[in-house]
Amino acid sequence: MSDDTVLFEITEKHLNTGLRRFPVGRVRTSRVDPAQGVSYVGYPIADLATLDPEAAIFLLYNKRLPTDEELQSCKAELASRATVDPRVIDVLRTLPKDGHPMEWLINGLTLLGMTGKTGDFYEDGLNLIARSAELIANIYRIRSGWGEPIASDPSKGLVENFVHMLGVPGADQAKLTKLLRTFYVLHMDHGGGNLSTFTGKAVASGHADQFASLAAAMAGLYGPLHGRANQECLNFVKTVGTTDPDEIEKFVRETLSGGGKIFGFGHAVLRAEDPRATVQYALGKDICPDDPLFKTALAMRERAVKVLKENPKISNPYPNVDAVSGTLLNASGLTNSDYYTLLFGFARIAGITAQVVDERVHMRNGRGVPIYRCSYIAENQDPKRLG
Repeated sequence: MSDDTVLFEITEKHLNTGLRRFPVGRVRTSRVDPAQGVSYVGYPIADLATLDPEAAIFLLYNKRLPTDEELQSCKAELASRATVDPRVIDVLRTLPKDGHPMEWLINGLTLLGMTGKTGDFYEDGLNLIARSAELIANIYRIRSGWGEPIASDPSKGLVENFVHMLGVPGADQAKLTKLLRTFYVLHMDHGGGNLSTFTGKAVASGHADQFASLAAAMAGLYGPLHGRANQECLNFVKTVGTTDPDEIEKFVRETLSGGGKIFGFGHAVLRAEDPRATVQYALGKDICPDDPLFKTALAMRERAVKVLKENPKISNPYPNVDAVSGTLLNASGLTNSDYYTLLFGFARIAGITAQVVDERVHMRNGRGVPIYRCSYIAENQDPKRLG
């Protein structure tokens, strides 16, 4: 493709459409294919789902999978960076508990920056990944009233230490760890143009540091149209109120006829079942096969698709990543869905920081992508004379 290749012609109908289908750059970490789903650096997400999370982080940052020796080095490197300044936890204790957990995370990321940034995008990216586990675990514990913070032990591994620091009352630690390791890998990255990722990269283009850029990205993720989908999906599954497939099909038909939405189905790009959902359904059969809500979600996978397929206007009637993730979290002891976007953000930090590093350090032969400055057309302005 030459430098002057015309990708498409912009017309009036393209304006005020949320930049949909507007290519503004290239992304090196991941791709979303309509038929195959998400891949990281060319590897299908289903093939990566059981990797050590640190191996997936290495992949996004280095664009290749690590050797065994490199993986151990990566784990040690992240563990060495995992210390959070105690002042951050002190400030968390003062935040209003009626604030949403994502508002706490946005504040916490800026606090991490104030107490530990280097100004180097690569170094701060890894620091942020390593320190976010303790930050988010303490947001959980302080807001939930679960007791004093549990001392960090980074030698356990990133997600293992996170589960250790959460100390979820009554949870099966082994099952929760297995779920969150997979959840973390599945949610790390999703192309370059989703709202949170694009926002983080746009803020970083003004040479704001990783911590400020990720705080902005998490503000984007916080919105109900983006990161809160898994929370809404769990709440929707709860409203179904039955595990009987025939009753579930009846519920779906009545919901649609009443103008309602079937949460967890459909995707802006995909035209097949999201492979991340496929992985999670299989995981649910392993860790919580008898959970009533999981049984409902599993039956929805068949009956909702059957009903949605009857509408020729629906381009994707299949489950997406959020269809069952909240149900699995609930079954594993994390029953407060207000925190689910926080867990999404925990994973997405890895992918967004990797993309920021690419745009700030590697793109354009090391010069980095220029500051984002899209054009807007004023009322009555000739579009041929853009400012």
